[in-house]
Amino acid sequence: MHRAWIVAAAGFVALLAAAAIRATFGILMEPLMMEFGWSHGAISTAASVNLVVFGLSAPFAASLTERFGLRRVVSVALVLIVVSAAALTQVTRLWQLYVAWGLVAGAATGAVAPVLAATVAGRWFVARRGLVIGLLTAANSTGQLVFLPLMAHLTEHGDWRWTMAVVGGAALVALAAVAAALRDRPSDVGLAPYGGTAEPPPSGPRRAAVGVLRDIGRDPVFLALAASFFVCGATTVGLIAVHLIPAAHDHGIPAGQAAGLMALMGILDIAGTTGSGWLTDRHPARRLLVVYYAGRGVSLLILPAALSSRGPVLTAFTVFYGLDWIATVPPTVALVTQRFGREIGVVAFGWIFAAHQLGGAAAAWAAGAVRDGSGTYDGVFIVSGALCFAAALLLAGLRVRPRRLAPASAPA
Repeated sequence: MHRAWIVAAAGFVALLAAAAIRATFGILMEPLMMEFGWSHGAISTAASVNLVVFGLSAPFAASLTERFGLRRVVSVALVLIVVSAAALTQVTRLWQLYVAWGLVAGAATGAVAPVLAATVAGRWFVARRGLVIGLLTAANSTGQLVFLPLMAHLTEHGDWRWTMAVVGGAALVALAAVAAALRDRPSDVGLAPYGGTAEPPPSGPRRAAVGVLRDIGRDPVFLALAASFFVCGATTVGLIAVHLIPAAHDHGIPAGQAAGLMALMGILDIAGTTGSGWLTDRHPARRLLVVYYAGRGVSLLILPAALSSRGPVLTAFTVFYGLDWIATVPPTVALVTQRFGREIGVVAFGWIFAAHQLGGAAAAWAAGAVRDGSGTYDGVFIVSGALCFAAALLLAGLRVRPRRLAPASAPA
């Protein structure tokens, strides 16, 4: 076995641990409301802060990785996840929730984000790169599968604070895996990347994250991918991850059953995202994205009816949404790499991922506010479905050709 697969496995474990604390959004909303009397909107604001900080951390994490090394950055992030999990058990005021859940957990998980998947795949793999990005991205869904049912059981039959023991324990296990197996580059252990004869050399001095944004901020391909990823984040981590369980509760579906639906989505998304990586190695990435966003739009439009009926329609929604959840990541990474190259592409994808999280933050807050004002999530689901169709139309007309930026004048 090539060492690259061991490094990828360590990255998968780190992403899995980061998914544990992200899975708490929907699980903890009802317990926090019952214990402290906070509203949907107040708790959703904490989730929004987390998503904003998470997203804005991603491009800077890419630059820090270039400067200090992948293993160091990921290790520090996992330690911060343990700290934030411990702090969350002690919150009694909203501002404490915003700091522990929003700022600390957001910054920590932002460093263990899909940028990690892009970095590992870009440095360690020449062959099977799209497949590896799909597998690593699927760690988020695997986290839902592994952690959501357990945490739902703990919140239903005990103190919600025990869910933080699950989060902290997962981060400590991941920290051990990262220390033992994760390495920065193939050259560190005297190897070439998987499927390649030599590690691709840097094209020049490293670019700072802000410098990359300054260079590509008006590029039409970058703007289109950032806009579509904004919609992607709004309709996944902002809407479904935070509000599906409360929406199910509004329709009389118990939290445990709703968490089971999220776990089923996780199972399906492992297949969907891995399959998306396989397809990205073989088919035009732009066409795949058009299909993914259109399918997601259909599934959101049927969600209000699905929650009311609870039968085959809800099963259909779960299947469609599960297969499509993060399937957008491999083709998006492929397009941004095709446009800007491997090195600039990683940081550029960090900024595109920031747009993803900003979309999630906007949706998390807006959905909570609409629910408090109208008493239902139905309108939010319909508008979100329409946004997905708009993203599909935007990408349908996109043309991607390589663009080489001028070398940086100073190191990042």
